[in-house]
Amino acid sequence: MGHVHVRVKLANPRDVKEGRVEKSIEERALVDTGATFTTIPRALREKLSLPILGKTKVRTASGIEVLDQSYMYTEIDGKFAVTPTLISEKLDRTLIGVFTLEALGLAVDPTTGQLKETEILL
Repeated sequence: MGHVHVRVKLANPRDVKEGRVEKSIEERALVDTGATFTTIPRALREKLSLPILGKTKVRTASGIEVLDQSYMYTEIDGKFAVTPTLISEKLDRTLIGVFTLEALGLAVDPTTGQLKETEILL
């Protein structure tokens, strides 16, 4: 199937007023269905002024790491949600994880390699 990339709008939820995003960053992100959390580079966290809420221990391809945890407004194809986000010192791009995909009602279609709408479950 290959890699799945999407255009994504990212923002600090505090920069969203009455449904209008006042300050955001748009970029190309990699959808990672093997990742629980959406994870962003530290430089992006600083640009968006995201708060650090604590730390989370996670297993990565390079072993166990302790990453800062925050939350972020994420919009893909007009669908948006605020979801938990991890901050990485090692990554150089945004990875969209399963928490965010589920919150947006999106899934990867393995036959097309594109995102498709899916049912959101309680």
